[in-house]
Amino acid sequence: MFTIHIEKECGCFKKSSYENNMTFDNKDDALTQAKLMESHMNQKFCQKHMFYTEEKGDTLFT
Repeated sequence: MFTIHIEKECGCFKKSSYENNMTFDNKDDALTQAKLMESHMNQKFCQKHMFYTEEKGDTLFT
């Protein structure tokens, strides 16, 4: 299992349809979703934060 964990849940994230600690059966699916979320959040959110994806073991931190 691979997890996407959002370290800093800003107000924009909390208002979005995204969920924290989403789990996936394989790394490729988790990484694809994390990168999509990262791109969307950096383009559409308030721009007070920059989001990036970092891999640590079976967790992807965004």
